Amino acid sequence: MSWLSPVELIGYLASALVVASLAMTSVVRLRTISLAGSLTFVLYGVLIGSIPIVITNVAVAALNVYFLRRELGGGRSLGVSPIAADAPFLGDFLTSHLDDIHQSQPSFQRAEPEDWCLLLTRDGLPAGAVIGRRNGSTLDVTLDYVMHAYRDSRLGEWLYGPGAKVFRDAGITQVRAHPTTAVHTAYLRDVGFAEDAEDPGATGVGGALVRAVG
Repeated sequence: MSWLSPVELIGYLASALVVASLAMTSVVRLRTISLAGSLTFVLYGVLIGSIPIVITNVAVAALNVYFLRRELGGGRSLGVSPIAADAPFLGDFLTSHLDDIHQSQPSFQRAEPEDWCLLLTRDGLPAGAVIGRRNGSTLDVTLDYVMHAYRDSRLGEWLYGPGAKVFRDAGITQVRAHPTTAVHTAYLRDVGFAEDAEDPGATGVGGALVRAVG
């Protein structure tokens, strides 16, 4: 059997990237890998002299760029709304995503009656939830969760940045968390949390992290 030519290898690589993109549950990763696949197909089409392949994949690449810019830029419709801890919709949402929640926050089980709860939305659809206990002007977070599909969409950055008005309207000026996993710790640091100055001995995983939202 003869070895594959470099051109054939490029074609197989393009196909593999497109197939891999379809396996992604993250919208951003799906679009990014699909973009890489379509650009590789453009190169393949040029090398074999196939205008239809080139035209089709230039169009696919342009669509991927458009949707990536919309996802990561200002074209998203993000929202956050307070919701009652005993709201049936919140209970159903948390139950259906509990296995995924436990990947980063294994101790969470349910919203308790005294909890203050927020529902995060993306284009009007549920995308995550933040749950915590009020302690004066501080919210001690027991859950900070975003669905896997939107985890690369900077929803957390939006919530603790432009979306932080929901905290201020409720009289909350500081959010505090006690992450117990490396992945949750990394996420909180990425969205601006830092070590609690009032608890300087608690660093690393399990230490208190805080962020001002006032």
